[in-house]
Amino acid sequence: MKIILTSVGTRGDIEPFLAIGQLLQSKEHQVICAFPEQFKTITEEVGLTFTSLGKKFIELLDSEAGRAAMGGATGWKKIKGTLQLALNQTEANKELVSRQKTIIDAEDPDIVIYNGKAVYPIIWGLLTQKKTIFVSPLPYMHYVDGHTHIAFNSNYGTFLNKLTFSLAHFGMVTTVKMAMKWLKIKEKISRKAIREVIKYGQAIYTISPSLFPQAKNWPEQIKVLGYHEKEHTSNWQASPQLVEFMTQHEKILLVTFGSMINSAPNEKTELLLSLLEQYQLPAIINTASGGLIEPESYDQNLFHFVSRIPYDWVFPKVYAVIHHGGSGTTHLATKYGCAQMIIPHIIDQFTWNKLIAAKGLGPKGPSINKMKADTLESLLLNLINNEDYKMQAERVSHQMQKEEFEETLYKTIIH
Repeated sequence: MKIILTSVGTRGDIEPFLAIGQLLQSKEHQVICAFPEQFKTITEEVGLTFTSLGKKFIELLDSEAGRAAMGGATGWKKIKGTLQLALNQTEANKELVSRQKTIIDAEDPDIVIYNGKAVYPIIWGLLTQKKTIFVSPLPYMHYVDGHTHIAFNSNYGTFLNKLTFSLAHFGMVTTVKMAMKWLKIKEKISRKAIREVIKYGQAIYTISPSLFPQAKNWPEQIKVLGYHEKEHTSNWQASPQLVEFMTQHEKILLVTFGSMINSAPNEKTELLLSLLEQYQLPAIINTASGGLIEPESYDQNLFHFVSRIPYDWVFPKVYAVIHHGGSGTTHLATKYGCAQMIIPHIIDQFTWNKLIAAKGLGPKGPSINKMKADTLESLLLNLINNEDYKMQAERVSHQMQKEEFEETLYKTIIH
């Protein structure tokens, strides 16, 4: 079969599609990945065919307004950034949906697999009656008792919880109708038909059921089919200094905010280092996209800074992780039995924070904007000294590593 995978967003939105693409290609299907231009390199590194959805959307997220809206600011600056992002995103969204249409119509695939920010596959599926599959690495995109839609991240009781899903679906239907207008599609598709796809279309959650089990009220076509990693082909190697640092310490903490940034990276770094130094806790600090900053001077016997480090390499070697709460990072920390504390920055990360704390894998962390010395100190000590977190993390790790969903995932896509 010819299968198009299309996903829009940050790297966490792309990674699950790369794993699916590699699985399908290993079964000799023709796989085409339609992602924003910024993900060309990582797609081709794993041996998949790449076609571009353009640069504008990710450039918008990386703009000053985008970074402010996505967790890099507080108060008025965040509100202003959010408003500017909303005003500026029309052209970026037009580019995305136009390129999706051009690629999908030209390739005429048998199946299109898409994420929540890729709109045209819904239209294409309704017009052609061909198979489309929604894939989400985020929980609560479909109704679950006791929870709102992930965008609301709360529990308001059954009536209001269901209302949040209705509001989210209304917004998505409106987005699809707007895309049809931009694309000048004359065929009639009702709002009801679009809503039916969103609510009841075939959907796969690429989440471990050890963290997010399948809801009993879901129809058969909505499934939780485990966390899947792409095969790694990186040439990354640990420096001799990093290897030496890890041999000198037994109970190491990793701190990483991944692709997230914040309004005061220097201050956040100084706060963390001050507490870690006070209690002589050795740590590897991953500066990544700039959410943390390497200072000019620090105790190099106690801290080791890196700008990039493969999580599958480092997580098995550390005791605990403090991180931003992306879906992939949360899963990998769990898979490798790390105690963990999440410092959430944006939407879904607050949900993962609650889930990890509820599972007993670590304390519930403060948001990046409420990360203060008095609250962080007790949480940090709790993370390191409460052995129950590590024991529970290892138990859930064993469960997760026993999960074998690859064949089920493949059959669900193909049949």
